[in-house]
Amino acid sequence: MRKRIAILGSSGGNLYNLGGKDPKSLLGELIQQIQAAEMEIGAVQFIAAEASMDNIKPTTKASLWTWNGDDIEISFTGTLQEVNEQAKAEDSKIAQLISDSQIDGLILASADPEGTNKEALAAAAKNKLAATGTGGTSMAKIQAMGVNVVAVSGTTGTTNRTRSIANVFALAKHWQLKYRPSIGNAGEINASGNVFSRISIRGILMASLPAFISMALILIISKIPGLQAFEKIFETIIAALPVVVATIAAKQVSGLNEVAIVAGIITGTLSVGGGLIGGIIGGIIAGILVQVLFIKCLQWSFPATTANIVSGGISGLIAGLLVYYLIGPLAQMAGDSIRLLINTAIEISPVLCGALAGLLIWPAIMGGMYHAAILPIVLLEMEKTGNSFLGAIDMVGLVMVSAGITLANVLYPRVKDEQALATPGFLINVVFGTFVEASYPFMFSNKIVFAGALISACVGGTLVGFFNVRGTAYVPAIVAPGLSTDWQGFLISMLVAMAISFIITISANKFSKVKDSKDDITVA
Repeated sequence: MRKRIAILGSSGGNLYNLGGKDPKSLLGELIQQIQAAEMEIGAVQFIAAEASMDNIKPTTKASLWTWNGDDIEISFTGTLQEVNEQAKAEDSKIAQLISDSQIDGLILASADPEGTNKEALAAAAKNKLAATGTGGTSMAKIQAMGVNVVAVSGTTGTTNRTRSIANVFALAKHWQLKYRPSIGNAGEINASGNVFSRISIRGILMASLPAFISMALILIISKIPGLQAFEKIFETIIAALPVVVATIAAKQVSGLNEVAIVAGIITGTLSVGGGLIGGIIGGIIAGILVQVLFIKCLQWSFPATTANIVSGGISGLIAGLLVYYLIGPLAQMAGDSIRLLINTAIEISPVLCGALAGLLIWPAIMGGMYHAAILPIVLLEMEKTGNSFLGAIDMVGLVMVSAGITLANVLYPRVKDEQALATPGFLINVVFGTFVEASYPFMFSNKIVFAGALISACVGGTLVGFFNVRGTAYVPAIVAPGLSTDWQGFLISMLVAMAISFIITISANKFSKVKDSKDDITVA
């Protein structure tokens, strides 16, 4: 038989400011961890007020959250006084479940042993139920009632997730059950406790991309006459990039949200000398340490508050100092070597490099190599200058080619239905500088369009090499030339690539229509 857990309590005083004001998240995290431990929800009685219980009035609006057998729900809404009356009725039901041995353990969040949870806790004391929870004063009173409290924790420095893990861990340890915390949102890929399965360079870089785009925008502002002072802001953002990637990495790898964010910031600050690579490595190490230390602290029976402080602070310091003294210099050398290799190849033959990059960029993105190989190189280039040779190839060979294909299908579609499919794709490509996948349906359904995309990207890449221009994608097409090292050369490259793909796609659509009409005549 699986253990059945009842969740009792309220949004609390200090708890209100540390996740209690969001009852859906608080209860959702608890349910996720309970289910991860292969336990069941037996009952929920949670009073959520619209203000901290430290400064509450009977007329304050509140709601009562309960368990309907499948999920949590708001069963009553009114003033706090009205909700408390409804909660007492729920308290009686849960007390009866406990007396009937239908509940095996309690998780308490700022429970009220003298009011809305009085009967359930009295029954728990009589049946010697295992209980864990937060709320200093209330938990002391609950222990005095004779409830078998197996762990107590404060709320300071904790989050909904870390408190949930600590509570379920305490019960699992008491019952000697195996429990691997569920790290991530419900249904999320790699949401298991296996920290290594969540290491994804692609995920880290994609989440960090807005910081690089911000850097590029500041770069163009700094080039405007009279705004040269923005060059210092540009340099500040460049220096902050390792902090950004380290924070993202720590959060994604550990899955412990705010605790990992703190560790990531500490690590990133100490990883500045290691550049982008140093920040990523440091953040990954910090994320691993955050989860490992957090679980170890719980195994050693540390309160959740202490576990948070230890895992967040010490993990960040250990990872940061490793990068600062050991990994950072090596990471910086690796980044410089990659940039030197790219620049050397471009200097030898920029036209050939551009042509090859343009020709291969579509197969790369379709084969899954873009995010694994090209994007990291783009960001490594941008780390120093704010723009990139491969970033220019991206905009010209992917975004503008896709824009040309979709525009052709807006103006002259092969079949009318394709016009509605192509229109949003064209607009997103031009306005946001992304969503090249919008052209896939047209490329996969027509070999001429597919070949046209390769030809257009190759010609566009050749022009990028000819003008030896650096730029970036993921920005509006109208802005992209201004973010490049040669706006005229970049604009010409963009327009030519788009025009070629547009003309070839129009021609392919006309040929298909003629062929279809001839087939119809033959059949007739």
